[in-house]
Amino acid sequence: MMAERKMSLNRLSEIVGITPANLSILKNENGKAIRFTTLNALCKALQCQPGDLLEYIEDHEQSAE
Repeated sequence: MMAERKMSLNRLSEIVGITPANLSILKNENGKAIRFTTLNALCKALQCQPGDLLEYIEDHEQSAE
């Protein structure tokens, strides 16, 4: 979405109010959780829906229980 909107990580960080490091963690799919307020701010800044940013991936460790 950032590329489609021609927005840099640093600029999005400024708009959303989270550090570039934390935004990078989310961007690189290394985050374990996201606050709804952060998701809301990202969607507002990028003019998109949550489904444009999130993808469900089954956790195989938990599904084996």
